[in-house]
Amino acid sequence: MMAFTLPDIAQQPSRLPGTLSWVGMEGIALPVQLAGSQVNANVSAGVSLEETCARGIHMSRLYTALDALEHQPLTPTLLHRVLAAFLESHQALSENAYLTFSGEVLLKRDALISPLSGWKGYPFTLRSQLTPSGFKVELDVAVGYSSTCPCSAALARQLIQQAFAEDFEEIPLTKQAVLAWLGSEEGVLATPHSQRSVAHCSIRLAGNDGIPLAELIERIESALGTALQTAVKRIDEQAFALANGQNLMFCEDAAKRLDAALRKMADISGYQLKVVHAESLHAHDAVARSEWQW
Repeated sequence: MMAFTLPDIAQQPSRLPGTLSWVGMEGIALPVQLAGSQVNANVSAGVSLEETCARGIHMSRLYTALDALEHQPLTPTLLHRVLAAFLESHQALSENAYLTFSGEVLLKRDALISPLSGWKGYPFTLRSQLTPSGFKVELDVAVGYSSTCPCSAALARQLIQQAFAEDFEEIPLTKQAVLAWLGSEEGVLATPHSQRSVAHCSIRLAGNDGIPLAELIERIESALGTALQTAVKRIDEQAFALANGQNLMFCEDAAKRLDAALRKMADISGYQLKVVHAESLHAHDAVARSEWQW
């Protein structure tokens, strides 16, 4: 049997001259080590196509270069090395290389008071690129929390004051009578409206030692004070109600808290944030944004 050389159509000159800003693959399944655990990531890998007469890139070279990411934690240094390998394998074809990871990291979360705990998922996106202008890494994460409206809390208090004045207009004001009233449905005549909210934060990394995903999540939840819970008992639910009652905030308040917290974060060169309060009063959302050096 005669041996034939397998054709490489991508090496043939293109009949359609021109350049492309991004060519590659999306939806690559890859296990990576991030935030101290293995994450099943969805990866996009690509390069620019600068050679006007080239018909295509070598996608298999990008795919095999991803092998270096499986067995060690993701770091900016490692990402830079893989992106450099992308460009080295496409000399004379490409000037820019891109690598993006998306997925959900699971972190164990303790209940507020009881010994219960559970897992909570945090969606993230990690974007990196190597171009003639330099190397860039950006990390996005979405963190859920509860927010209670200060305006509705004030209105609820006013209704309770009014009901108290009316109910005790002719009733002797004794400690036992007041305690009984406070424990009745009349004592909780109105409640503030709360909503499940989400903080979307993007940071641009300035260091090379690690990807601070867990640290970023911790900083966000600490700044907001009412992170969504996992497993709870009634004592935890009561503590959560107390935290919400003592932590009233508009979307503007939440954005300002995060802005102050992110400015204290080491090894970042910029950030962008958006908070979304999915209102229970309105059919629309309340949103606030902030950024620094973005």
